[in-house]
This record gives sequence, C-alpha cells and structure tokens, in this order.
Amino acid sequence: MNLSDAHCHLQDVRFGGDLDEVLKKCRHAGIRRWMVNATREADWARVAALGVSEPGVRCSFGLHPWWQEERCPHWQESLRDILIRHPEAAIGEVGLDRWIPGHDLEDQRAVLAFHLQLSRELDRPVSLHCLRAWPELAACLKQHRPSRRGFLLHSCAAPSAMLPAFAEAGAYFSFSPAFLHPRKAKVREAFRQVPLDRLLIESDAPDMAPPAGLELEAVPGKEGLALNHPVNLMLSLRALAEDRGVEAAVLAERLEENAERLFGWKS
Repeated sequence: MNLSDAHCHLQDVRFGGDLDEVLKKCRHAGIRRWMVNATREADWARVAALGVSEPGVRCSFGLHPWWQEERCPHWQESLRDILIRHPEAAIGEVGLDRWIPGHDLEDQRAVLAFHLQLSRELDRPVSLHCLRAWPELAACLKQHRPSRRGFLLHSCAAPSAMLPAFAEAGAYFSFSPAFLHPRKAKVREAFRQVPLDRLLIESDAPDMAPPAGLELEAVPGKEGLALNHPVNLMLSLRALAEDRGVEAAVLAERLEENAERLFGWKS
C-alpha cells in the first residue's frame, strides 16, 4: 500500500531532531509522500530544504492567516520567486480565519486573493485553510478563481450544504485524524457526501491530533502535549474506508490517484 499525506508541516520545530525517525516510521507504514506546507516567510527555506533532502517530500509555499502579519513589504515578489524556482511546488497554506482574536478579515482576503492570482498565473494547486469563514471563502473563490487544476480544502469542516458548490468550483477535501473525535461526528458524516474522486487524507502533523488512546504513534519526547505524528494518517484511511464500506487498500489506490491528479505527482 502506498499513501500520500495531502497536508502536513514537517518543517515544524516541534519535531525537534526526531524527523528522521518520524519519517522512517511513516515509510514503514506505507506513507511515501508528504505535501509539506509552509505557513510564513520564515519557514519557506526550511520547507524547500526538506524537499531536496527527503525523498517523497513535496513543497507548498504560502502565508497562513495566523502568521501573515509577519510578512515583509516585498512578500509578493518573494513568494512568486520561490514558486518559480520550484516548479513542482503548490501554493499554501493560505486562507481565511475568523477564529483568531482580533482578526483582520479584509487583510486576509487581500493576501488570499494574491495567492489565488498566482495559482492562475503559474497553474498551481492551492491548499486552503478556513475557520468560521466558509461563506467568505466561497465568495473569494468565486471572485478570484484559482487554477483549473483545483484546490484543497484541508481538514475540511465546511457545512455539508456547501460541499457540492465547493466541489463544482474544483475543490478536493482532506480528512484528518482529529475528525475521529466524537465532537466531530457531523464532520465525519459530511465526508460521506464527498465525491470519491475528490477525496484525500492528511495528518496536518504536528497539529490535529487524534483522540487520546487512538494514536498509532506519538511525536517523540512530546508526551502530554497532544502533538500529532504523521503516521496517524493511517487512522484517516481506516475511518474513511469503514465509512464507505470498502477495503482500506482499495480506497488507498483511489486516494493516490486523486493526489496525483491535484498535485501533478507522478506514480
């Protein structure tokens, strides 16, 4: 079985010096590719370095709404430049977030609009973050359409009624281990509506940890902090296979086809 993690943050300093062992366990489980998303200018170089040093790591560059206030005056030129230098890279993580205290939604919209413009200009897929701003995100995507290749709604918790419209607009939807929490039952149920050809799985490691007791692995040396190990991606696969009444290996093949279609990966 071969699997791809559609969204994670292996560059995160919370992995410390344990990343080699983390990836070894992932590869042993059959996870062979990771879309590693930058969140701010300060980690673009680290993400790029992982793409060179770690087989299977794919890069995505962007500004997360939690960190976009840190951007420099010339961030747009810098983002375009690093994407041009990495022609296989995606764009992200970027999006809208009304959960942040004191959020500036207008500034978030402007930053997102530029990322979507680059998506069209460079024909790259986009990985989108959204918290408590689903109508606003839908409006932004309508006004500033992304590349025809599509976009990923990562750890998608959109209202189920909005899923068909997002799918029609080109969305793919990824399921994270955190959706196995009982309080996320409605999200898990909504994923039954996602078209099979738009379905992906992600870990979002080291965030979005599964419920305590379900973890397949813990991030080394981080006991008690509820950090997510990327091998927990297997929990996402098993849950979706169970919900759809198919063998995990069969579903894994379809998920790989979807990841390759969206991200332009080759088998």
